[in-house]
Amino acid sequence: MAKRGRFLLGLATGMVLTAGIAGAGVYYFGGAIAPFLIRPPAIPKTPEATASASSAAAMTEVRQLVAADDKADFADAEHGFLGTRADPLIRKADGTVVFDLSSYDFLKGPAPATANPSLWRQAQILTRHGLFQVADRIWQVRGFDVSTVSFIDAGSGWIVVDPLTTAETAKAALDLVTEKLGAKPVIAVIYSHSHGDHFGGVAGITTAEDVAAGRVKIIAPEGFMEHAVSENIIAGPAMSRRARFQFGITLPRGPEGEMTSGLGPGLSRGTITLLAPTDIIADTGQTLTIGDMTLVFQVTPGTEAPAEMNFHIPQLRALFMAENANLTMHNLLPARGALVRDAKAWADYLTQAIRLYGNDSDVLFAAHGIPRFGGERIRSFLTQHRDAYKFLHDQSVRLMNAGLNGAEIAEVLKLPDVLAKQWFNRGYYGTMSHNAKAVYQRYMGWYDANPANLWPLPPEAAAKNYVDAMGGADAVIARARTAADAGDYRWAAMLLNHVVFADAGNAAAKAALADVYTQLGFQAEAGTWRNIYLTGAQELRTGTLTLPAATLSTDVLQATDTSMLLDFAAVRVNPDKAAARAFKINLELTDRGEKHLITVENGVMIHEADVVDPGAGATVKLSRPDLLKTLLAGLPTATATIDVTGDAALYPALVDLIEPVDGNFNIVTP
Repeated sequence: MAKRGRFLLGLATGMVLTAGIAGAGVYYFGGAIAPFLIRPPAIPKTPEATASASSAAAMTEVRQLVAADDKADFADAEHGFLGTRADPLIRKADGTVVFDLSSYDFLKGPAPATANPSLWRQAQILTRHGLFQVADRIWQVRGFDVSTVSFIDAGSGWIVVDPLTTAETAKAALDLVTEKLGAKPVIAVIYSHSHGDHFGGVAGITTAEDVAAGRVKIIAPEGFMEHAVSENIIAGPAMSRRARFQFGITLPRGPEGEMTSGLGPGLSRGTITLLAPTDIIADTGQTLTIGDMTLVFQVTPGTEAPAEMNFHIPQLRALFMAENANLTMHNLLPARGALVRDAKAWADYLTQAIRLYGNDSDVLFAAHGIPRFGGERIRSFLTQHRDAYKFLHDQSVRLMNAGLNGAEIAEVLKLPDVLAKQWFNRGYYGTMSHNAKAVYQRYMGWYDANPANLWPLPPEAAAKNYVDAMGGADAVIARARTAADAGDYRWAAMLLNHVVFADAGNAAAKAALADVYTQLGFQAEAGTWRNIYLTGAQELRTGTLTLPAATLSTDVLQATDTSMLLDFAAVRVNPDKAAARAFKINLELTDRGEKHLITVENGVMIHEADVVDPGAGATVKLSRPDLLKTLLAGLPTATATIDVTGDAALYPALVDLIEPVDGNFNIVTP
């Protein structure tokens, strides 16, 4: 590296830790999102594709629903518009484009046959960009990132709520506010929850020096730091790989490719930063006065994020709902993977919000999407959104208790029309199908109680048997083509997937499956499903793209507990090497005053904080950056300053146990 002391640590696919440089930029996204911040140097062009007659027919009902739209959401999206950037390109200091506001201009026309008209409508609303006045003393900048940033005039300065994903887009938002409304200092930043698109841009809004001097408060829910730095680190490589599909990061943007995730525009791809909170919100009803504005908080842990909160501003009759009330049904289990969220708790917290604030709010704004105006509309929105999650939970459990498994529940569970026809309950990001299976998984796990599914063959072995039983690859492909011609793309996909997993070299099967996935993508109302199908088609045609690495740097590293990093090392241990020997190391981090005992035995690595074993084979003293670069980054121990008492071979032996991370594994091929 050009700068002395810099090193790279492959924490996850496309995710790199950078340490040893003061003030280095951070790339981090709680929720396994870091890899999407980097688009491949060259995105393969999508082959010319048209929607089949079957796809067109499948979208007839939703096309009629869109045609009957009263356009109220479009009016809310335009409400209070004050202008946008003259230059659509938001750039890094080196000129690299972080976000292109014009990249969604293709949405200005009517929906083409290659896009579900309902998702097209949603994308049009989500990508309307600029500065909007939400209410007296409240403004939002929308369309600059996947999330929305809000500015509250607290008299002596701005309260900034959820400062986007990256510092560059957050600064662009603040610059637009200053241009349109005049200069005003930032006196507080609120992180509504622990996902990176709601804190990552903080360095574009304020500085560590202003926070340290007490000029700026950083306010967050209890547990924020723990979850902001820990969520998905353990399973980061797998989640990051799967997340490429969820967000369509390798897809070209356009009417045949990515057209939002259904929750917001695409992610900005700049510098993600993190400043630790100065004020923690632990209880519902807790108040905080900032400038001349008093906020009343509602904590909602375990809903959309492990640490999350809403707040109410009584003097403005304004309610902020974080990511608990959206312009879409949300995920109980993201397609990238995560711990299953609690639909019942989510509904219960919405009930509490209605009870606490429903009669005292004239405007509702949130961390994604558009505001709602008028007390009656707000109460109706929250009630029907709440009822969708409650119905999803209760009826999934009812059917589960009647003996249906997750797939069976997902096939039959539908929202009542009164809920399903509300745009904000439609499955643009989460879906009823995916969420019903998540409810089943939360209560029952992966096993559906059928003995045939207790010990099934793995995909490749099963695929070879299926193909053989159906008369060979040519016969299966012929059956699949017949199914596809009839518009039965789900069955065609299952058939062709078996052929591909039985023989990854079967070009005809891969091409046919790519075509089937393309049609399923064109039909999908969910932005996530569209991205998943179209990415699957892309990888069948071009193979897996290797993304350049994003980076994590000093402020995130400093916030990451050493035990958490050692946990990540432990899940990378080669079990055969670890089973071949047993040893203990006392580890002392000289720059932090930390002591950890590491034990290797029985094929596992155990670590204990604040424990010293006099009988350990070695005591190893080094700085934490040197620990990271040698233990996790794979750099030679000779590049670090290490003081060893005892057996000098033990620390290199420990390093040798840790396998490198490669998250570019196959998904749509064996």
